Amino acid sequence: QVQPVESGGGLVQAGGSLRLSCAASGRSFSSMAMGWFRQAPGKEREFVAGISGNAGTAYYAYSVKGRFTISRDNAKNTVYLQINSLKPEDTAVYSCAVRGTGVVVSTASLYPYWGQGAQVTVSS
Repeated sequence: QVQPVESGGGLVQAGGSLRLSCAASGRSFSSMAMGWFRQAPGKEREFVAGISGNAGTAYYAYSVKGRFTISRDNAKNTVYLQINSLKPEDTAVYSCAVRGTGVVVSTASLYPYWGQGAQVTVSS
């Protein structure tokens, strides 16, 4: 089975940038869709960004469009989430998930493999 592992979280001042990484095992990594989700205190987990398998098409939640960029390096079995112009409301636990198929969806329950989560805290 697949076990993704996140890294790159931390404390950042508003307006700053951060890059999260997610490494996942498996020879079929390039064909799998990957997703980033986040959950802020007192709020429901929400879809942030996803990238499809094979073609690598990117998808974003409207709330982060223009500031976040998802990408993948199939040679390293790694996906990235570049976060720019950070806002205090971006503070959350960010989790990486493996879809298991090549199609990106925004529903968390349709991603069977999850990382432990990375804390991103944005100070004002």
